[in-house]
Amino acid sequence: MSVESVRQPPSGPRAELKRRAIVRAARELFLRDGFGVGMDAIAAAAGVSKVTVYNHFRSKEALFTAVIAGALDEPLSGSSSAALEKLAEAEDLRTALIDAARSWVHAVRTNQDVIALRNLVAAEQHRFPELGRAWQGRGPEGHHPAVAGALRTLADRGRLVIPDLEAAIIQLYALLVFPHMVFGTYGTHIDEDLTDRLVISGVDMFLDHYGPSRPSGPSQPSGPSRDRVARDPATE
Repeated sequence: MSVESVRQPPSGPRAELKRRAIVRAARELFLRDGFGVGMDAIAAAAGVSKVTVYNHFRSKEALFTAVIAGALDEPLSGSSSAALEKLAEAEDLRTALIDAARSWVHAVRTNQDVIALRNLVAAEQHRFPELGRAWQGRGPEGHHPAVAGALRTLADRGRLVIPDLEAAIIQLYALLVFPHMVFGTYGTHIDEDLTDRLVISGVDMFLDHYGPSRPSGPSQPSGPSRDRVARDPATE
C-alpha cells in the first residue's frame, strides 16, 4: 500500500479554517462555472496553494462531494435543527412535527444553492459516475443527521415505532422535501397553499405509519444491515 493511499488530511484549528475556505471557494466556483473549473482556480479563490487543496481533498470529485454534503446540511441547521431536537419533548407530537416540517421545507424552498448543486450533480454524473457513488455512500443518515437523530430519539422513547430507520428517513424526506426538489429542477415551484397541505398530509401519513399503536409483524424488514430502532411501549 502506498503512502498516498493512507495519508490522512491535515487536522487542527488552522487546517480546519483552510478546509472551510477551500469548500467555500469551491462551492462558489462550481455554481458559477460548473464542475469543469480547475483546482488551481479553487486554490487561488481560497487563498491557499494547490498542494494544500490536494492535501485536504485527494481529488476534485472528493472536494465536490464535500461541497454537496455541506449544502445538504444547510436546510437542517438553525431553527430547523432546533425544532427537530425538541420533538421528543413535545406534548403534541403531531403539531411539533408539522412545525418542524414547515421550517425544513421553507429552508429547502428558499435555498437556491442546494437545488443548483443537485442539478449540477445530475448534469455531471454521466462524466463522473464516482460522484453519484460518493453521494449515495453517505447514506440517508449521512445526508440528514438531524432527522436521523430526531427519529431515533422518538423511537427510543416509545413515541414512534421505527423498525427501519434508513427507510423512515427516506420516506419522511420524500413526503416533505422531494416534491420541491423536483419542481425546482424544472425551474418552477409549488405555491404556499399546496406546500402547507403537503406538509400536513405528509406528517399525518408518516405518523399513521410509524405511530406506536401500529402493530408489528413478521413482514417488517430485518437483517444485520438494517438500523433497527423499534420501540413499542406496550411490550416494555
